[in-house]
Amino acid sequence: MKQWFKYVKPYLPYFIIGPLCMIVEVIGEVLMPKLLSMVINAGTAETLTVPNSILYSVLMVVVAVLMMAGGVGGAYFGAKASVNFAADLRADVYKKVQSFSFKNIDKFSAGSLVTRLTNDVTQLQNFVNMLLRMALRSPGMMIGALIMAIMLKPKLSTVFAVTVPLMLIAVFSLIFAGFARFQRMQQKVDNLNNTVQEGVTNIRVVKSFVREDFENAKFRRSNADLKAAGMSAMNIMIFMQPLTTVIMNLTTLAVIWFGGNIVIAGEMQIGDLSAFLTYVNQILFSLMMVTMLLMTSARALASARRIKEVLNEEVDITDESAGFKDKKVELGKIEFRDVTYRYYKNSDEPVLDKVSLTILPGETVGIIGSTGCGKTTLVSMIPRLYDVDDGEVLVDDVNVKDYSLYNLREGVSMVLQKNVLFSGTIAENLRWGDEAATEDEMKAAAERAQADKFITSFTNGYDSDLGQGGSNVSGGQKQRLCIARALLKKPKILILDDSTSAVDTATEAQIRKAFKEDIPDATKIIIAQRISSVIDADKIVVIDDGKVTGVGTHDELLKNNDEYQEIYYSQTDKKEA
Repeated sequence: MKQWFKYVKPYLPYFIIGPLCMIVEVIGEVLMPKLLSMVINAGTAETLTVPNSILYSVLMVVVAVLMMAGGVGGAYFGAKASVNFAADLRADVYKKVQSFSFKNIDKFSAGSLVTRLTNDVTQLQNFVNMLLRMALRSPGMMIGALIMAIMLKPKLSTVFAVTVPLMLIAVFSLIFAGFARFQRMQQKVDNLNNTVQEGVTNIRVVKSFVREDFENAKFRRSNADLKAAGMSAMNIMIFMQPLTTVIMNLTTLAVIWFGGNIVIAGEMQIGDLSAFLTYVNQILFSLMMVTMLLMTSARALASARRIKEVLNEEVDITDESAGFKDKKVELGKIEFRDVTYRYYKNSDEPVLDKVSLTILPGETVGIIGSTGCGKTTLVSMIPRLYDVDDGEVLVDDVNVKDYSLYNLREGVSMVLQKNVLFSGTIAENLRWGDEAATEDEMKAAAERAQADKFITSFTNGYDSDLGQGGSNVSGGQKQRLCIARALLKKPKILILDDSTSAVDTATEAQIRKAFKEDIPDATKIIIAQRISSVIDADKIVVIDDGKVTGVGTHDELLKNNDEYQEIYYSQTDKKEA
């Protein structure tokens, strides 16, 4: 509860004033039937005078105005409280997701995180709004109406001894049955979001392989699963409405039957019976509202648990224990000492197995090896996107865990395998590397990445708008823009993870030449599949099955390393070689 109070505290006045306004409305609703019964009783007894009529009318108008003010105030403050509660909660969940390491992110699917940030937070918002409007109003109306009914006729009030327990049994039975169903429904929403996200994001691949029918079938399955889970959950609520209505109608019939006999016997006035019937409806209606609140709470509880999973997820990479938080990357020296890493703690085979390697400042180092051998995982440990299980990674002779995450990652630029651009202009995307970059600096970085020529060919140049994810540029252009963005950061360590795979060899050679001439002091690590991409590197590291099997120049490895020879001859005609 303490965790949620954090989002209540800043708006505590709204959370207090809203229910108090609803209490004002409840008082008016409880008083109105009594006033009306007094008018009816006086009218049937023919004792109603003009002054009395005016008095009753004024009182009823005053009560109606108070009810309206209370209802409007309750709705207004309830909305203010719930919307602000949800906005702060959503911001914290998003902030927590941004703090996740790659390992944390791997635990949740993208579709599930989107659902938690949108649908689940909205469920909590609706629950808070309903809670503020109903938590005091419904019990208050039930208690107030019950007291007034007993004061009118204690003998007739015994009917509640049967109907109220019956209603409560029905309510809690439905709540118990509904919770698990709402939990399943939210999981099906996750699945549907994943399906939609994959289908829309990868629409070009779907079309190129003519897999529209397959994707449509996959969507239909996810949609049908959600529909089935939704109907299963909604059936509880659908069943609740007629059940409570039947109980209300039977109670009303019982009151009319017994009350009518009491009126005929002269023990009760007709106006009091009319008021009693109104109180019966108020009691049963308030019970139905409590039922709706509890049903909403069942769904909100399922959403709250999913949100807490994100908020309570332990971020495995932090800089709280960093020994040199003010230190920055200055040289770019990198050292791996007996680094071992497993994606799963109970995994028998490590992804990296006792890797030791030293990279000197300003060196250009190529890393090559078969797919899945651990190349990307290894370099991801330099900016601490992953942390080692055993061993240590040092930058400028300082363990990366002793840097602040900000300072460490400011000194490292990494172009990932999956090239990601954002909606906006080319200039806005490049300025991710440096928000304050001038046009000349952007142009210089783009020239080094061999991107300036195609950028200036666009009508709006650097102000050209990129589609979502850079959908209106080619794969090679996207890679060059990502390289330019990384260069604009002016890093001490530049990591290119297979970032020129879609670039022709001539352009790639020009990029490597620009690196050598324009950023000689930066340490450059190039992961590649093509030997031509790393052939001129100061040294080449060969990785096989998570182990370093060779380090040296191209000529040295070609003479002494079997894995390198195999890769080289697979890409080159052996006679030519």
